[in-house]
Formats: sequence, C-alpha cells, structure tokens
Amino acid sequence: MRKLREVLRLRYELKLGYQQIGRSCAIGVSTVHKYLKRAETAGVTWPLPEDWDEARVEAALFPHAEPAVEKNPARTPPDFATIHEQLRGNKHVTLQLLWEEYRQANPEGYRYSRFCELYQRWRSKLDVVLRQEHKAGEKMFVDWAGATIPVYDRHTGLPWQAALFVAALGASSYSWVEATRDQQMESWLRAHVHAFEYFGGIPVLAVPDNTKTGVTKAHRYDPDLNPTYYNFALHCGFGIVPARPYKPRDKAKVENAVQVAQRWIVAALRHHKFFSLEELNQAIRELLTKLNHRPFRKKDGTRASVWEAVDKPALKPLPTEPFDLSEWSRARVTSEYHVTFDANLYSVPYNLVHEMVEIRSTPTTVEILHKGARVASHLRSRERGKAVTQQEHRPKSHREHLEWTPSRMVHWAASIGPQTARLFERIMNDKPHPEMGYRGCLGIIRLAQKYTPQRVEAACERALFTGACRYKSVESILKNSLDQAPVTSPPPTSTPPHDNIRGAGYFE
Repeated sequence: MRKLREVLRLRYELKLGYQQIGRSCAIGVSTVHKYLKRAETAGVTWPLPEDWDEARVEAALFPHAEPAVEKNPARTPPDFATIHEQLRGNKHVTLQLLWEEYRQANPEGYRYSRFCELYQRWRSKLDVVLRQEHKAGEKMFVDWAGATIPVYDRHTGLPWQAALFVAALGASSYSWVEATRDQQMESWLRAHVHAFEYFGGIPVLAVPDNTKTGVTKAHRYDPDLNPTYYNFALHCGFGIVPARPYKPRDKAKVENAVQVAQRWIVAALRHHKFFSLEELNQAIRELLTKLNHRPFRKKDGTRASVWEAVDKPALKPLPTEPFDLSEWSRARVTSEYHVTFDANLYSVPYNLVHEMVEIRSTPTTVEILHKGARVASHLRSRERGKAVTQQEHRPKSHREHLEWTPSRMVHWAASIGPQTARLFERIMNDKPHPEMGYRGCLGIIRLAQKYTPQRVEAACERALFTGACRYKSVESILKNSLDQAPVTSPPPTSTPPHDNIRGAGYFE
C-alpha cells in the first residue's frame, strides 16, 4: 500500500530529506521523489484536509491509475466453481484431466501451471476459518488422543496399550491428560470426573468428538447422545454439544491440546517403562503441571495463570453427590439362556429365552431386567469370553446333567447291583476322561427299564467275566439271553500253542 500521507508529513512538517523519508517509510528514494513530484503537480500540500484518507490522496496523485488487467484478455477464464464440484464429486478426477478438457474447449487458454495457480488462488478464498472466541468457563473440549502408551504386566512382561484422554478449557486452554485402561464408558466418565476435579468446577458445555461413548449416532444437525453420557451431564449440570462429523475445527482447542500432549507428554515418556496405570498417571501429572505452567509464546502468561484468572471463577461448583456409574444397554437372551455384555456371557432364568432384556452395569455388578423387574444380578467379570452362570437359572434337566460325577454314576449303578457298579467303574477307568463313559453308563441304566434289573445285573457280571466292558456288549448279552446261561469256563488268558507261532525266543 502506498504511504503517501506519511511521505507528505515527513517532507512538509518535519522537513526531512528524500533519503531519510525513504528509510523511514521503507521505500526507495526514487519513489519518494515521484510521490512529491505528483503532489506538487496536483497541488496537494500539507496539512491535508481532515476528511482526506489514504485512498483520497492516492486518487488525487494518481488520477489515471487503472487496476491491473490480464496481459492477454482474450483468454477465456476457467469455470473454477464447476471444476471444484467435479473434483469433489469424483475421486478419480484430477486437475490434469480438467485442464486438458479446458484446453480442448479453449486452445488459447492458460497453460497447466497457470491454470493450477489460478485454481488454488480461487480455492483459498473458500477455506475461510472463523476464529472462535471462548467465554470464561463456557466450554470444555474432550477427546481421545490417537497415541497410546504401553503398560507392562509384572508377571508376563507383555504390554497392553493405555488410551489417553485429553480435556481442555476453551478460554485458557488449561488441559487435563489421563491414561485409561480402555476407551469404554466407565473410563470415559471417570476421566470426566477427574478433569472436573482438576479444573475445580463444571463448565457450561462439553464438546466431544463423535465417539460412541459420547454420541450413539452422529448427525450434522440432530445427533443422538449416548444415554449414559447424557444422564451424567444432567447429574453434573452441563450440556453436550458434539462437534459436527468430519469437522475437526469445531473442536480445534482439544485437537491442539492432543497434539501438545503427544509432543510434551507421550514423547517425553518414550524411554520409560510402566508396570501399572497408577504409575503411568503419576508420571503424566508431573509433566502436565509443567505443560500448564509453560509460558505462551505469543502472549503473556501461562495456561495455569489464565485459568486462575479467567476460567476458574466462572466454573460451576462440583456436584455434592458422586454419579452412579451405571451403563444401560439392551440385549436378546440366547437359546443358552445367557446375554452377551462386554465380551462376556451372563445367565438369566431359562424361561426368558429369546426375550429382550435391559442390562444395567456398574464397575462391579451387572443387573439384568425384564419389563422393569430385575431377574438376575452378577458380579462383573473383567475377563473376556467368560460365561458367568448361576445354577438356579438352569432348567432342572440341565442341573441334573451337570451334577453327574463318576461317584454319582457308581452310586446310581449300585441300586441295580454290585456287578453293575463294578462295570461302571471299569468303563469310566478305561476312558481318558470319565465323562467319555457317561453315555454308555446311562445306556446300561436305561436297559434296566426295558429288561429287569436282575437281568442287567447278570449281564454286567458276564460282561466283566468276558472282559467285554461296553454298552453294546451288555445290550448283546441281553438280546441273546446269554445272561441266563451259566458261565462254564473262564475266557482264555493266553494264546494256545501252534507251529506257526514263533514266540519271543525267536527274536533273541
């Protein structure tokens, strides 16, 4: 911008020379001479009239100046709006292709480099960023950081990745950073509670990303908030305004806080090895204190000083009662009378198979309700893939089946007779696992219903005598009435002599 007013003031009011004026206004001596010559020709002197601004002076000194025009006005300018829509509408369309189409329609048009330069200049005017002015104590921006920190198991030495929760107040950028075991609802709410305690109060609004712990279904205009998170907000007295999907600038404050946390906390802990979440969070708090007290680069003060002066007095007081960390969900009972929750199975009464139930979970318990009435309550399991079952939830037949043990089988067989009990022991001992012989034993007991217990007892005695200790052998004995025939001689215990049998001595 021309500095005409300043050149005239320095020349006529302060009587400075051309070189001094040029140095003061950072312009060349020849430019100073040109300005003063045009002022003399136009009859413009100092002081200027009060209503003359820089534009009025420029119009007086340069009356015939015209705006710069394109050197070759015959070139047809591209339709950048259409070009922009085509680039956004099809991911395979490139500027190179659009330029070639433009040149086919306008052979004398711009070359590719100029075409791209003009498009980028036009596009830059679309991406205008609104600078957000944050009021004291109004907003808290929250998000999960992309980076994780490994925590090692003391016994196995294997690491698991701890998630990083970040919260930042809008006016002061005062931040809270915490490592959590996962990104589930319990960790999400506990991190909020710890952030409020660290900030010393509750903000008016929380601005989360569209994470499932905050938003059940994302939408630009009407997002569905997670019911548990919504109840937590009602309890604490703050509102929830999720950022628009795919609009990270809506929460630029926490995006910057996440970046700062990853650079000054995660990177600083890269050489440390942690064996518990408490140990990791202690190290994070030490670095977080340094971060919040680090001086700003482009303004006075620190995050902590601005928080103390601006945000802290405007925050609402903390709730007097702690929030019940209950999480609600719905599930359908499987045919195995269990519901799936948090990667585990929890039993319900078997008569609720295929029914829809509600699940209320706390950090320690899992309650299952059907039509508002509680039907089951379990201790919450922290394992994965585990079935938590109460015996009273099973049907009677299932309970009886699970109560089968080898001793119970033998006791049951003793009601038929001692030989049957001995046969059951023999069958179960011959198997790698006793349960593999349960079905055969049950089949023999069922045979006592078809035949008499006395015949089954005699058949078992014959089976033991012959060494045919199987259900099919007992069944065959009964079918052929061999149980009623006397046992005349013991079965052969060794191979009879024969000329074709060489014997062990042959190999000596």
